[in-house]
Amino acid sequence: MKKRLILASSSPRRIELLKNLWLEFEIIPSHYDEDMSLDLEPLELAKYLSFWKAQDVASRIDDWVIIGADTFVIINWKILWKPWNNENARKMLKEINWKRISVISGYTIIDIKNNKKISNSREDFVYIKNMTQEEINNYVKTWEPLDKAWAFAIQGFWALIVEKIEWNYHSIIWLPLFSLFEDLKDFGINIL
Repeated sequence: MKKRLILASSSPRRIELLKNLWLEFEIIPSHYDEDMSLDLEPLELAKYLSFWKAQDVASRIDDWVIIGADTFVIINWKILWKPWNNENARKMLKEINWKRISVISGYTIIDIKNNKKISNSREDFVYIKNMTQEEINNYVKTWEPLDKAWAFAIQGFWALIVEKIEWNYHSIIWLPLFSLFEDLKDFGINIL
């Protein structure tokens, strides 16, 4: 019998990534309230948050395999949030201008029936070009920064400002696909 898969997220980017691979899954968003102030190393925090997102959905259903995920950006030992207005977006973009930022991605897989769980995380790097104030202002005018955590979407206009990505593109846009799919094999789900 084919195992049924749930994505514990309503993130359009995560949904699109999985749909592009013709993966059959249901979407049940997690209601877990993230606490980003926990005293955990970034890689451990990503695993912790993804676990509790998956666990929240697992507590409401039975006999499914659930994927929970979390991604955030760190610069100068500080987590960047979603900007709440244009001025805040400009400030955030100036802060990351011409820097290497860390993108931390974590995921958890829970097989409810077999009580099997695994969590993983990784760090990838994005190098931002040296933007002029005019470029920052023009990017903010696209409205793209207001819809995105840390004020940019690497798959949008922002791709014109990224000089280089170190390691995994998919991790940076919300899900480390290679390691996720390798781990899913241990849960009896083989995409290929």
